[in-house]
Amino acid sequence: MKQDTTIITSDHHHLHAYESTHKNVTAGLVVLQEIFGVNHHIRNVCDNFANQGYHVISPALFDRVEKNVMLGYEQTDIQKGFSLRSQIDPQKTLLDIIAAAQYLPYSKIGVVGYCWGGSLSWRAATETDIFSAASCWYGAMIPSLLQHPHRCPVQMHFGALDASIPLDQIEQTRLHYNDVEIYIYENADHGFGCQARSSFNPTAYQQAQQRTLDLFKKYL
Repeated sequence: MKQDTTIITSDHHHLHAYESTHKNVTAGLVVLQEIFGVNHHIRNVCDNFANQGYHVISPALFDRVEKNVMLGYEQTDIQKGFSLRSQIDPQKTLLDIIAAAQYLPYSKIGVVGYCWGGSLSWRAATETDIFSAASCWYGAMIPSLLQHPHRCPVQMHFGALDASIPLDQIEQTRLHYNDVEIYIYENADHGFGCQARSSFNPTAYQQAQQRTLDLFKKYL
């Protein structure tokens, strides 16, 4: 099953979400978007995880500002994505993520996010108790979000060439949380896991994807 659906948050906000699932599912997964919305790429990400046996939901986190945002990867798209993100209260975004998890009828739920969503998946792991495991892909805000302990097992995936997340900041994060699995991929830049971007690195993507699947297989 693949469909668009609606989620209602605790503050009565109605937001769209993309849902993908198969039969005989025993665990749920929340996929958190980049700054480009729940676009074609994120929908493919959801479908790929659903093919691995998860009931997947991806909330449209821009809905509080603008509905039906599905951007591409040109400079104008990047600028619009940053503009939309800047208009959203981070605590409201957390309510959206919690509502997405509560939509899934399972005792074990994971979260995985990319870019903006990578930082948000870290927030979800440190500021809520609803997730059983979290995988954070190139979340640039993570080094500024080290004030809370994580409440579930966490992986982080970074590109060694990613100028938005300097290696010394990654090392700072590693020292702060020595029980978090942190992986750095050589010759990989920001967005290395997105096939729609020029920075896509198939080797790094396959390694990070397999590690993410192994994490979820262990804890979900």
